[in-house]
Amino acid sequence: MKKFLRSLVYAALCLMFAATSVGIAQESAKEKDSTRAASGGEPQLSVTQHQITIGGKALRYKVTAGYMLMRDESGKAKANIFFTAYTREDAGDVSKRPVLFSFNGGPGSASLWLHLGVIGPRRVLMGDMGESLAPPYTLVDNEYTWLPETDLVFIDPVMTGYSRPAQGEDQKQFLGYVEDIASVGDFIRLYTTRYGRWSSPKFLAGESYGTTRAAGLSGYLQNRYNLYINGIALISTILNFQTARFQPGNDLPYMLFLPTYTSTAWYHKRLAPELQQKSLKTVLAEAEQFALGDYALALLQGSKLPEATRKSVAERLAKLTGLTPQYVEGANLRVEISRFTKELLRSDRRTVGRLDSRFKGIDLDAVGERFEFDPSLDATISGPFTATVNDYLRRELGVKNDLPFESLTGRVQPWNYNNVQNQYLNVGETLRQAMTKNPFMKVWFASGYYDFATPYFASDYTVNQLQLDPSLQPNITQTYYEAGHMMYIHKPSLVQLQSDFTKFIRAALPSPSTK
Repeated sequence: MKKFLRSLVYAALCLMFAATSVGIAQESAKEKDSTRAASGGEPQLSVTQHQITIGGKALRYKVTAGYMLMRDESGKAKANIFFTAYTREDAGDVSKRPVLFSFNGGPGSASLWLHLGVIGPRRVLMGDMGESLAPPYTLVDNEYTWLPETDLVFIDPVMTGYSRPAQGEDQKQFLGYVEDIASVGDFIRLYTTRYGRWSSPKFLAGESYGTTRAAGLSGYLQNRYNLYINGIALISTILNFQTARFQPGNDLPYMLFLPTYTSTAWYHKRLAPELQQKSLKTVLAEAEQFALGDYALALLQGSKLPEATRKSVAERLAKLTGLTPQYVEGANLRVEISRFTKELLRSDRRTVGRLDSRFKGIDLDAVGERFEFDPSLDATISGPFTATVNDYLRRELGVKNDLPFESLTGRVQPWNYNNVQNQYLNVGETLRQAMTKNPFMKVWFASGYYDFATPYFASDYTVNQLQLDPSLQPNITQTYYEAGHMMYIHKPSLVQLQSDFTKFIRAALPSPSTK
């Protein structure tokens, strides 16, 4: 009898284990199906309702998150592009309400930085100066969201975030300047069609390489789909890659990075006493004048530069950078950014950040030529933003996806620049043509004074070299912030950025007489 009972218990346990295993397998299959989403039907989207209080008033909004399955004209699945869209629910006719498409850069970056840093209705809680808080990290309501002015669509290009090629498709067809422009542009066209936004005023917002993408899209969307944009927000801009490539024979970056060397040295109190006591903007004006004046003339002369002039320029350059004349002369008057971030605070055994030079890092030693890591990326923003986006998408927005969320990945490399082989990529001309064909389009450049990734003076140079017709010059707005590449992690800059955006979008919307 006991033997019989043991057999029954064993059989029951086997059935329970089998049922559990089937349940786990079914759930796993569902997860895999949700991430693959390419075998035939359209992927399911998560749709949730939310509310935020801004200025004492409740704002209700809907969030749609998940994959847009991209197909070619034969119907073949090509890619699953992940997006998160915010639609205000009390704004009347959605077909007339503005919609903004947003993305970050890299190449290889998902849209989480703009999404959870400044534009969306939820943001990562940071210290007021932008410093990271201790883990675990927290999301809070973002009273400075851009949602009161426009609906929002955050796009993760292929191989970033959860976006991936469709099953059997080669990822290389999406990884390059031309390829990326086409895939993101095709997504915008499809979203605009599927969600009835052809009559909506349309805006683009990009950060870093995302500004390169935005400028490229301004031309692609016009030329391929006759889809015209009302305005483009370019945050931490790089349109002309010659301005940021430290290579022999290209002296442009040395001139254009100099004012940011000065702002960084001023912030860390490393300038000569007569400069340190001045305001930041006063010191920057002196650095800008020197950069395009005596410094530029000295670099242009090369080995023909007279020795006395060389000494004079080295001394002035040292005063404006916080470095020694000996170091500047040893670098042939050309200090690369990667050397500056290590050298400025070497005596304190500290480095300064590349994305935001306000932040300091600690290397193993003080004798290396370059820093070990970027303290403004690895020790400040990577952890908080990655943790919160993973939690937010699953727990608050109901997204079921087991893929690793690629916040900032190298999996997009090598990036294809064959369209500008043996050249520097420069999409300034694309932007100029788009603005000329669409004279109603407004463009806003937002720059941080402590940004070494895309220095503000390089952005200014690019704007000045667009050769826009004078009648179109008023379409450009430029604003500046006392923070770095992601200026919005700095609370005062976040507040200013939201105010500047509100002015920008209202100026870019069609007036009643032009509708």
